[in-house]
Amino acid sequence: MNLVIDIGNSLTKYAVFENRRLLQLETSESTLFLSKVKDIFENYPKVEHALISSVGKLENREKEILALFCKVHVLSHTSKVPFKNSYATPHTLGMDRIALATGAFYQYPRKNVLVIDMGTCVTYDMINDAGEYIGGAISPGFHMRYKAMHSQTEKLPLLTPEDFLDFVGNSTESCMHSGVINGLVNELDGTIDQYHARFQDLTVILTGGDSQFFVKRLKNSIFANSKFLVEGLNCLLEYNKS
Repeated sequence: MNLVIDIGNSLTKYAVFENRRLLQLETSESTLFLSKVKDIFENYPKVEHALISSVGKLENREKEILALFCKVHVLSHTSKVPFKNSYATPHTLGMDRIALATGAFYQYPRKNVLVIDMGTCVTYDMINDAGEYIGGAISPGFHMRYKAMHSQTEKLPLLTPEDFLDFVGNSTESCMHSGVINGLVNELDGTIDQYHARFQDLTVILTGGDSQFFVKRLKNSIFANSKFLVEGLNCLLEYNKS
């Protein structure tokens, strides 16, 4: 069995796999790391390998404690990847983006795949039909856009996302909702259209914490998979076992 741990900007995900079958997926605050790991090994004592992916800070003590339970691989830019990495600055490529590219490589072999991850930032990652990672884009995330309007102005309030009836707002709050939601929908559809124009038979994957909010709002055909990141991390763990 495998354990993959994805430490994000605000939350940590814990996923247990048997081969490629996902047995358990949990999310918690990063401060609960040690207690969560202890619970997982009590429930799944056959876990023999673990992978840690972190976009934030992981204390050495936490890595050392996890290593008491099983073999641990900390994902880094020196880790092996199954695809050809043509990113101009591979040492700056985020671990989450490496995992998403790996998931695309294994789940859609010899296909053009665009993975859109709607987390703290919106990331676009492209694997072509030759198995080559060629890059993508990064833009402000869903909640980040609300926070930016509030923090960078004197009077705009801090809002939480909600549905709005018309793209033409008739109050400050509805105008803000329209600007964020309608703007992001048009960004997503416009970006997908650009990739469709360049890459034939393109498969588009939408994942990340805010993806469900936008699934039915896009005109383009997509596949929604909220587990795509941890599935990619599990593939990386298998690939680096040797």
